[in-house]
Amino acid sequence: QVQLVESGGGLVQPGGSLRLSCAASGFTFSRYAMRWYRQAPGKERELVATITAASSNIYYSDSVKGRFTISRDNAKNTVYLQMNSLKPEDTAVYYCNAYTLFNNYWGQGTQVTVSS
Repeated sequence: QVQLVESGGGLVQPGGSLRLSCAASGFTFSRYAMRWYRQAPGKERELVATITAASSNIYYSDSVKGRFTISRDNAKNTVYLQMNSLKPEDTAVYYCNAYTLFNNYWGQGTQVTVSS
């Protein structure tokens, strides 16, 4: 069955870094664009970054541009989110999403907490 499993979240101090991973299975990963979303308590889910199937186009929200980097390894069926210069406002549950015009899959999320 389809699975998206996020990992790499945790507690980090402001200014620190984390690298999230999302391992995919059960579908043809290389045909799907991949997104990272996040949701902070009491807030709506926010799109953070997008990478197309062949990594030809990448999008970042203004709130993370210049600090976060999305990448993918189609041979490993994995998408990454490198997060640098983390701020307390980056605290959220981060979700991996795989989508095409016909399908939309979600992971279970991984908690990122930025606090001193």
